[in-house]
Formats: sequence, C-alpha cells, structure tokens
Amino acid sequence: MNISFYDFKNLPDQTQKDIVINEGRVMDERVLNSLKYVLYEVSCFSVEVIYNTNNGKMEGLNVFQKAVYAS
Repeated sequence: MNISFYDFKNLPDQTQKDIVINEGRVMDERVLNSLKYVLYEVSCFSVEVIYNTNNGKMEGLNVFQKAVYAS
C-alpha cells in the first residue's frame, strides 16, 4: 500500500489500525510489563502499536515519519 504520512494521519483511528494490521510489515517488537510494543513499516513511515497483553486489546498507536538525511 502506498499512502503518505499526512494522508494516513488524517484517517479515522479505526482505519489507521486496520491498515497497520493488514498492510504493515512487522519490523520489531518488545514486551515491557503487560504492554507489547510492535513497530510496523507502512509505506514510507513507521507505526508503533501498543497492545495490552492482559486483555489482548490495542492500547495505542504512534506514527513516526522517517527522517530523510542529505549526504
């Protein structure tokens, strides 16, 4: 899927979650206490999804624009 960072940020929360889960590529994950942090790559940006391992529910979603470095 090819969607811009800004277009993604303007989507409703549920639509963002659906895109991340269905189209995103898992880059990394870690568990800290009862929270599981999963980093996904979506198009040209990254999305961190926070899951509560006690109830299996998604607790949060953070979107990060990839930095562009000039050489």
